[in-house]
Amino acid sequence: MSYEPRSQRDKNFIVVMRKPFGQVSMSCRDEEPPYITISALGLLMSVPGASNTVLEAVVPYSRMSMIQLLAKIPAKYCSQQTADEMALLAYNRALKLSSPGSPVLGVGFTGSLATTHPKQGDHRFHLSTRTSDRHWASTVTLLKGLRSRDQEEKVSSYFLLKAIANACKVSSTFDSELTESDVVADECERFFDEDKELEQLINGQICFKVYPFSSGMYGNCFAETDKSNGDRKIILPGSFNPLHDGHLKLLEAATSICGDGYPCFELSAINADKPPLSIPQIKERVMQFGKI
Repeated sequence: MSYEPRSQRDKNFIVVMRKPFGQVSMSCRDEEPPYITISALGLLMSVPGASNTVLEAVVPYSRMSMIQLLAKIPAKYCSQQTADEMALLAYNRALKLSSPGSPVLGVGFTGSLATTHPKQGDHRFHLSTRTSDRHWASTVTLLKGLRSRDQEEKVSSYFLLKAIANACKVSSTFDSELTESDVVADECERFFDEDKELEQLINGQICFKVYPFSSGMYGNCFAETDKSNGDRKIILPGSFNPLHDGHLKLLEAATSICGDGYPCFELSAINADKPPLSIPQIKERVMQFGKI
């Protein structure tokens, strides 16, 4: 058994969730055993029907676990950049785990809180949330010696849950219990329009973007398909340049053969045999589906 000194470890976790009414993915890391994970996730999962909201929670407790999660060695395990990267990973996981078109949220958390011995550095935590059109991040530095470990866990957990509620645009009734001596710094918020999302798709930051459609004869046919198994997707890839009746009949046939599932057309922005599509080209080809 190998052992890594606790003073060299950080605390992190990722939560993959549906936004209510959508879905959430979460990731967390901490310098001590993952009490924040237990506290925040415990509160989330204590609500009846939580499985309709929380998709996945990942706790990369060891350094190797974090390296494998990020697919690289982070410059700092406890940092805002690491929390941002974890939130983006969680968001992409949520996209893959949820039904097509469901609003999803990815959350990343990394912190360094009170431990069994005095720390040289600050007691702090970094938090990041990501949805399709918004990224929010914040760093909180807690006053040393003001609270016990359990109290710091409670403060950071409540702050995390409040951030999740804000990202999901629902009201929260609890107080994070921060004082004037605590510092909330580096808080930032960015919004993304459709073009920015597609740019992130082309750059490989997000794995896909869903455009729902259900108009016209074929749209109604697909909409009436039994989607009780929303986890199963029936996918027809193509360049759709242009979209034609053969594409529609192929997906219709595949849906009738496969039965239960969610019919989807897949337009690849990056193709191994063709030049990447530009943002105007993607939008032009997607618009075709609204006309069928």
